[in-house]
Amino acid sequence: MISLVFGIVLVAVLLFNTVKILNEYERAVIFRLGRYTGIRGPGLIILIPAVEKMQRVDLRTVTMDIPSQDIISRDNVTLKVNGVVYFRVDKPDKSVIAVEDYLHATGQIAQTTLRSVIGQFELNEILSQREQINVKLQAILDEHTEPWGIKVSAVEVKAIDLPIEMQRAMAKQAQAERDKRAKVISAEGELEAAKKLAEAAHILDTEKNAIVLRYLDTMKEISVGEGKTTTFFPLPIEFLTKALNRP
Repeated sequence: MISLVFGIVLVAVLLFNTVKILNEYERAVIFRLGRYTGIRGPGLIILIPAVEKMQRVDLRTVTMDIPSQDIISRDNVTLKVNGVVYFRVDKPDKSVIAVEDYLHATGQIAQTTLRSVIGQFELNEILSQREQINVKLQAILDEHTEPWGIKVSAVEVKAIDLPIEMQRAMAKQAQAERDKRAKVISAEGELEAAKKLAEAAHILDTEKNAIVLRYLDTMKEISVGEGKTTTFFPLPIEFLTKALNRP
């Protein structure tokens, strides 16, 4: 009875170490007596007990946060910057053979690259040129991780934290810019109004009937209203002119 139980357990262990099932997004890197022999999967694979060993590799895209890094920009402003990197295993054999832990290695190189690249830009460039920075980060990371069989698909700078003093200075600068634009717009409006008034004065001075029409239009505006009565005593302009010029 003991022998039978021992035999069943032995068979179960052999089957467990021999028959493996891999998902569609997994691959098995096979080593035979310590030497790399190839990649198998997905689906059902059979290993030679005590001779072959496999290492599972996930081919799905990995989303890895880059922790907040203390960075000094090119114009000596201290920042805290974090980001996210998207990558996947492109060559399972290299991800196992060329590097001990590709997840840890990619995370470390991402932090180093973020500090290095952000430090090459000034503050205004960091805030306004995120797309260019992201493209540069991706290119550098992809170049460094390619020997490990890793393909970096995207890198994004998520947040840029500025010191409180810098935030206040930037707020004052933005307020000053808004005040400047407001004054410029007001001055442009005054200039345009002055030009129109000058044109109107020139027309009224050259056209005698124009001032009469304007006078009548003004009378009409004054007379319009609810619950009030307005009386006008029109006098010819020539009469007033003669009266004022009489010695």
